[in-house]
Amino acid sequence: MKKFIMSITLAGALFAVPSLSEASLNIGDRGDDVRQLQSSLNENGKNIAVDGIFGPQTLGAVKAYQLANSISSPAGNFYGTAGPATLGSLGLSNSSDGTSRATRNTQTASSSASTASSSSSAVISTARGLIGSSYVWGGTTPSGFDCSGFIQYSFAQNGKSIPRTVAQMWSAGTSVSNPQPGDIVFFETRTGPSHAGIYLGNNQFIHSGASTGVTISDMNSSYWSNAYIGAKRL
Repeated sequence: MKKFIMSITLAGALFAVPSLSEASLNIGDRGDDVRQLQSSLNENGKNIAVDGIFGPQTLGAVKAYQLANSISSPAGNFYGTAGPATLGSLGLSNSSDGTSRATRNTQTASSSASTASSSSSAVISTARGLIGSSYVWGGTTPSGFDCSGFIQYSFAQNGKSIPRTVAQMWSAGTSVSNPQPGDIVFFETRTGPSHAGIYLGNNQFIHSGASTGVTISDMNSSYWSNAYIGAKRL
């Protein structure tokens, strides 16, 4: 990204420093900010590649947008430059703290991932605290759990409502090829998904087994590896 500059004098020398409030994008620029620009132009009726490269196609789209929105014209000094007026019109202007929308989007995604990880850790902590609870068919409390009642309870204690039965959990979840801690792993012990547990990582899962109660098992064991049918995220 290119920026207009202002100069300051430090110890008798003249230095140029970027003014974050006056960012601009020009032909030849590359990166996420260009990609954001291209996406926003497409949202406003253009049809250009979103490749992060400010080339002739993007230049033409910027000029067309500026003309259509009375931002600039061939006689203007900044015709074809996505400066503050153009970026602001597209909703891409910098925030008051100088953070670009692309950066804010990255920060939001990172925050969401961190929140999800924290939630999964809390569910796992609750589940581990129930180790030793007995197995009870239809049980949904620490006095006795069946496999789905145990999972539902562990999630509910951390503010998340999930379906009651293994089959319903299977239908409601989003399939994941590589389970992460907090995902639900499913097994076919009868016809279809009929047993489930909470994945802990390192091929281990915690579950309420009919013969063991709440315990941790290894998915690599011959029994569980043969019965495994997939993982879902709820």
